[in-house]
Amino acid sequence: MLSGVVAVALVSSFSVAAIAAKQVTDDLGDGVQIQGQPSVAAEGESLSAYQGGFNMLVVGTDNDPAQGTQYGERDATLNDVNILLHVSADHTNATAVSIPRDLVTPIPACEKPDGSGTTPAMAAQPINDAWGEGGLNCVVQTVQGLTGLDVQYSAAVSFNGVIEMSNAIGGVPVCVASPIKDRYTGLDLPAGTTTLQGSQALEFLRTRHGVGDGSDLGRISSQQVFLSSLLRTVKSNETLTSPATLYKLARAAASNMQLSQSLNDVGTMVQMGRALQDLPLDQVNFVQYPGDTGGTGVYAGKVQPTQSLADELFAKIKADQSFSLGEGSTGIGSEAAPDAPSSDAAPSSDATAPTGQAVPPSSAPPSSAASSPSSSGETAAPSAPATSDTIDGLQGQSAAQETCSKAFGS
Repeated sequence: MLSGVVAVALVSSFSVAAIAAKQVTDDLGDGVQIQGQPSVAAEGESLSAYQGGFNMLVVGTDNDPAQGTQYGERDATLNDVNILLHVSADHTNATAVSIPRDLVTPIPACEKPDGSGTTPAMAAQPINDAWGEGGLNCVVQTVQGLTGLDVQYSAAVSFNGVIEMSNAIGGVPVCVASPIKDRYTGLDLPAGTTTLQGSQALEFLRTRHGVGDGSDLGRISSQQVFLSSLLRTVKSNETLTSPATLYKLARAAASNMQLSQSLNDVGTMVQMGRALQDLPLDQVNFVQYPGDTGGTGVYAGKVQPTQSLADELFAKIKADQSFSLGEGSTGIGSEAAPDAPSSDAAPSSDATAPTGQAVPPSSAPPSSAASSPSSSGETAAPSAPATSDTIDGLQGQSAAQETCSKAFGS
């Protein structure tokens, strides 16, 4: 989940790198070899921001052997969550694209993890079959083919990783418009805002039957309620300046994630964190890869890409251009919070509510637009206003928007 993005990309304190580098490095292990990515992470100055832009894929797997059978037994491990994060070269905008697990796409021939050869290429399969074909490497190759972007960094996080990283952050406040109950995941939330962490955070991120129309597309827009609040939380509390919190987050990530060899370095994580720490919230978009259900043939019961809209989205991303979303873009699993401030506002003070305490959504004071470091290390001009080019029909929200998950059938 994006907890993984935050964990690997927001370890942004030199003191953490200096004090805990050895312990975190020991937790990291050897890293996963990815075709087309460096076999060894490039070591850099931990005090400097990452130079230029980057693309990072975070994959959520659903059947880690280490998690036991408490979440059910499956015949295979699937990449059910696929989030591609793009950060612009001047560090003024970012986009996180959630790719539906049932999106039908070509899966290329992939090297088998045991080195015994390659799997056959397939013309049209749900993207969550890619992990079974060749692990994290095959998911990366599939996403590159689907998006036309080069993925420099990648990571996989298990259920246990989501639990431990949400605990390290201290919880994420999440608004639900009406009570959500899901007997499949065990989620039981009252209306209002509840700070989620541990197993409850995982239940929320996993719930499909409890939100929207019960589909994975509804779950994605509900997850974006969590992800946007997560980013507001880490930027508004002491996460980015607390060595103790950052250390816990780094250890939780390193112990519960498979990282690509290109990412398998504390210094690289620190540099990425410094590049992200000043990003304006209204210039960070969480969007769903364009697609819909109701197709026929290979798309029956699955998600068919909306190619023209996808082309428009990735043209913006490749050009490092910021964009905004049209009215009513939040999707079938979420809605604007009642009396929510405008999209250029900072998070509300409810972000520090005690775990499990339900509080009603509230407004918040406007935030100031911070300047961001450029790819040359100099201060860049303030980011473009939220009135930049709009992509109509694209579903998602900015990190500045306060939204609530919609219960199933509401």
